[in-house]
Amino acid sequence: MKTLHDELCSAVAGRHPLLYLRSPEEDRVVRALEAVASSLAAPVPVYSWTCVDGLDGQDDTRDPVVALKTVLTAGPGFYVFKDLPAFMDSPDVVRALRNAYHALLADGCRHLVIVSPERRIPESLHTETCLIEVPPPTAGEVLGEIERVRAGYTAAPPIPDAMRGALTLALRGLTLREVAHVMHRVFAKGAAGEAAIMEEVFDEKQVVMQKAGYLEFVPNRIRVEDIGGLSVLKDWALKRRDLFRQEAVEAGLPIPRGILIMGISGCGKSMCAKAISGLWNVPLFRLDMNLIFSRLFGSPEAAFHRALKTIESVAPAVLWIDEVENALGMTADTNTIEQQLTLSTFLTWMQERPPLVFVAATANRIESLPAEIIRKGRFDEVFFCDLPGEEERRDIIAIHMRHQGMDPARLDPERLLYATRGWSGAEIEQAVIAARVDARDAGREVTLDDIRRHTSRMVPLSRTMEEQIKAIRSWSFNRALRASKEPPRSMIPGEG
Repeated sequence: MKTLHDELCSAVAGRHPLLYLRSPEEDRVVRALEAVASSLAAPVPVYSWTCVDGLDGQDDTRDPVVALKTVLTAGPGFYVFKDLPAFMDSPDVVRALRNAYHALLADGCRHLVIVSPERRIPESLHTETCLIEVPPPTAGEVLGEIERVRAGYTAAPPIPDAMRGALTLALRGLTLREVAHVMHRVFAKGAAGEAAIMEEVFDEKQVVMQKAGYLEFVPNRIRVEDIGGLSVLKDWALKRRDLFRQEAVEAGLPIPRGILIMGISGCGKSMCAKAISGLWNVPLFRLDMNLIFSRLFGSPEAAFHRALKTIESVAPAVLWIDEVENALGMTADTNTIEQQLTLSTFLTWMQERPPLVFVAATANRIESLPAEIIRKGRFDEVFFCDLPGEEERRDIIAIHMRHQGMDPARLDPERLLYATRGWSGAEIEQAVIAARVDARDAGREVTLDDIRRHTSRMVPLSRTMEEQIKAIRSWSFNRALRASKEPPRSMIPGEG
């Protein structure tokens, strides 16, 4: 990928007199222009204009048209206009820019540079303007900013060499100012160790996402060890942990792109998305499709496109789209033009997205999804999470007992296996939680009878929605990879 310096050198070599750099980082752009200006055969200065200070502090040039006319009589250099897009609706400003373009085209030694976080180029200036989408800071720039901040904290130890690569990757997508804010917090708090430093980085990325509104930061509190069963899916994620790295991208290795996890409600689909984020040590962001289609952020297809661009800006990251079939499903009663446009945007992005954005989509009714999404190439794999088998239930019961402060060795999960046949992991969890509440109310330790009492009262989903679950399992047979190693068999009470 071209650096900002490369982009600017190409524009100068092409003798473009009017450059439009889309970026919120004015200082970084100016520094890059100064580096390019000093590297020319005949070095030139860099000047700046704002609507408050004028051209390099000249009050009489605060008017944009006056400032543009002043450039025409000035010497060689780069003239950076920082506030000009706010005046682009004025015909006088547009005409002054067109006049400047044609006047500067001949000499090739003066360049008008417009810097703005927004893209606001009038239609009449499209052919004259050289648009540069400023890329995120490079690894070298990020490391330089880390060292610059650390220099202000004399007692702060240097970042270990072994951690530099992971930290640089985690900070990718942030502006240099945001990197500085993170590192100031790290050094001011005396945060030590990779986990503490990464938590500060993820907190900053959470702030970035909160500005978007429809993307929610999900803390990494789920570990692979917290998931009972689903060994095939967990092995898949473990094998690819070291592939979701910038080093793997540069080495040309196959980078994980995404998985679609379908299955029965309460069987661990959402937990798997969270666990992958924790295992790979990258932030997880949940895309709320209900907000996308609420029109609070404009048309759904435009809001969805902005959401995808936002997630790209903070890569590496895991993008979690929950119940994807509700937003992108193609059932006859819900299909709309908006859904079709959103689906088209999603399919194109899935094919062209950058390598370090991993999509974890979950679905309860995968048969509602169009074939274009399910086919190989969009996702690396389609997993099916079934009702847990006997071995898996043993693990799940023990895990939830430990989470509730119970000792599995004392309570013996083996004696609950038959009572929980046909239960989902979420239902088992609720039975254990309810037993703990009862025991606390009685002022004693939890007993096996407390849990049994709740397993006898609760009616599992596999019984109340038996036909629907049978249909889901039937559809997934030979269409998806089972997330568990246990052989498929009936686990619905009273069946077979």
